[in-house]
Amino acid sequence: MEKKDDGGRAFPSELGYGITIRDYFAAKAMATMLPNYDIPSLFEEILDEGDKSMPELIAIDAYVMADAMLKARK
Repeated sequence: MEKKDDGGRAFPSELGYGITIRDYFAAKAMATMLPNYDIPSLFEEILDEGDKSMPELIAIDAYVMADAMLKARK
């Protein structure tokens, strides 16, 4: 399996800690997506698409957007 480009670290420090740019982009994308959903009901709803809940699908969509943003940076 090919390793995903994570963009490197978003907030590195001398200790080497920090989230990846991919995680940062996904978090920002998710923040703009969440207001469009009825969050309390999403945590109870399971879709017919396998065993993934709506929150899991939203998280997947956020990473799809993050990957597109990383690609656009090149």
